[in-house]
Amino acid sequence: MTGYDVVIVGGGQAGLALGHELAGTGLDFVTLDAGPEVGHVWRDRWTSLRLFTPARYAALPGLPFPGPPDAYPGKDQVADYLATYASTFDLPVKTSTAVTALERHDDYRLTTSRGPVRARQVVVSTGPFQQPAVPALSETFAPEILQQHSSAYRDPDAFRGSRVLVVGAGNSGVQIAAELAADPDVVAVTLSAGTRNVHVPQRILGRDIFWWQTRAGLITAPAASRRGRWMRRGEGTAIGHSPRALRRLGISFAPRLAKALDSTAAFADDTRTDVDAVVWATGFRRDHSWVDIPGALDGSVLRHREGITPTPGLYVLGQPWQRTAGSALIGYVGHDAAHLAQQIRSRATTTSAPLSWRDPTTRR
Repeated sequence: MTGYDVVIVGGGQAGLALGHELAGTGLDFVTLDAGPEVGHVWRDRWTSLRLFTPARYAALPGLPFPGPPDAYPGKDQVADYLATYASTFDLPVKTSTAVTALERHDDYRLTTSRGPVRARQVVVSTGPFQQPAVPALSETFAPEILQQHSSAYRDPDAFRGSRVLVVGAGNSGVQIAAELAADPDVVAVTLSAGTRNVHVPQRILGRDIFWWQTRAGLITAPAASRRGRWMRRGEGTAIGHSPRALRRLGISFAPRLAKALDSTAAFADDTRTDVDAVVWATGFRRDHSWVDIPGALDGSVLRHREGITPTPGLYVLGQPWQRTAGSALIGYVGHDAAHLAQQIRSRATTTSAPLSWRDPTTRR
C-alpha cells in the first residue's frame, strides 16, 4: 500500500496552491484527482464562460496569469494555466484517480480507483461544486421540456426556437440568460430569481470591482470580522450585468419558481409563463459523504473551522468563506493554502515517527 506524509484530494486551484506551499517542506505528498487532466473541471464548462475576476487577480502563488492583467480569462485559458502551474512547479498530481472512501485508523486510509493509499494527513480540496442541485419540482415539467443544469449547459444551440426559463439569478444564471437572449434564434428568455442578489457593475470609475474590494480589504476580510459579517448578510452577488441591461436584451424577470406543470411555470407572485426549455442555474451541493470517520461530518459536509476539522490531521480547502470572502476564488485561495500548510508542517513536526509502511519508489 502506497503511503505519504500528506494526501491532497482534488487537483483544482485549491489543491495546486497547497501543493506549491508544501513543495519546499520536505514532506512526501501527492495530489489525487478524479479527472483525466489537470484543469478538466474548468475545460468542461460552457463555451463562452469567462472569469469575472481579471487576470491580475486570478493567479495562484508564484506564477502570474499570462496575458493582459485587466483581461477576463476564458475557461480554457484557466484550464491551461492550471496545467502549466502543475508542470512549472513539478507538482505530484495523479489524475484519473478517484477517491471513493476515507477512513481513519492509526493513520488515514483512502480507497481510490487505483488502489489503496495511506497518509498521515489528508486535505480535502474538492471545492464547493460537486453535486448539481436541481429542485424536485423539475420532475413535474412535461417529458418533452428540455432541462439542463448549468453544469451541462454549453451554448445556445440546443435552445434555438425555444422559450427558455433560466432558474437562478447568480453569476452563472445571469451569464447564461444573457447569452441565450443575445441569440436571435432563441424565442424568449425568462430569468427566475429566488433570492435577492445584489447586482454590481464589473467596473467602477474605471477600476474593476476586485481592485476596489482588494484595496478596501473586503475580499480578504476574515469571515468572523465585522466586515466579513457585513458582506455575508446579503443573499448573493451578480457581477457585471445590471437588471436594466438584461431587460434591454429582452429578458423578462420573474420571482421564485413555485410550481411546474407540463409546459407551464408558475411563480411566487402567481404569474405564469409557458416554456419549452429550462436551465437550472441553481448551484451545487457539497458532498463529503465518502468520508467515513465518526464525528467528521455535519450531514454530508465536513465540519471545520478555517479549514481545520475536529479530526486531527484532516483538513478542507477551497470552501466559500472558509476564512475570507476570497477563499473559494482562484486568485485568493493561496492565502488559505499557506495557512493550512503551516498547520500541516506543525503537525508533521510533532508526529514524526517513521512511516514503516512507506515505499518511496511508488511516490508518483
